[in-house]
Amino acid sequence: MNPTPPRGPLVPPVYLIGAMIAMVLLHFYFPIWEFGAPGARYVGVAVIAVGFIFGFWAVFLFRRAKTGVVPFTAATFLVLGGPYRYTRNPMYVGMALVLLGSAVYLASLAPFLVLPLFVLFINNRFILAEEAMLEDAFGEAYREYKARVRRWL
Repeated sequence: MNPTPPRGPLVPPVYLIGAMIAMVLLHFYFPIWEFGAPGARYVGVAVIAVGFIFGFWAVFLFRRAKTGVVPFTAATFLVLGGPYRYTRNPMYVGMALVLLGSAVYLASLAPFLVLPLFVLFINNRFILAEEAMLEDAFGEAYREYKARVRRWL
C-alpha cells in the first residue's frame, strides 16, 4: 500500500524555517555545550552555502524539465542528472545541509538535536509518499533509479 500524501498548505521550506527557529531557540535558551571552535562560523556559512547551491541546482533542473517542484504535484519528467546522480532527494539534502551549517555556525550542541528530527519528519511526511507517486508515474525506470541511487546520500 502506498503512503498517502499529506494534506495542507505547508511545504518543506516552511518546516526548514521552523527547524532553524527551533535551533536558535535551543541555542540561546537551552545551550547544552558551547564549543566555540575558531572558524566554526566560517565553516557553518560554507556548509549553508553548499546546501543552498545543492538545493537550488535541483530546483533549476526541475524547472528546466518543466516538472513539478512542489511536493505531490504531477511529475512529468524523471530528472536523473546533476545532483540526482548522488541522491534521490537533493532538495531535502540541501535543506539538511543548511540546518547542519546553521548548527555549526551557532557552535553549541543543542541545535544539532533538531537535524535528525527534521530528516525523520521530512522522510515520513514527504519522501515516502513522493517515492510511491514516482513509482506509479514512471514504473520500472524509477525502480531502476531507486536501486542505483540512495535516498539521502
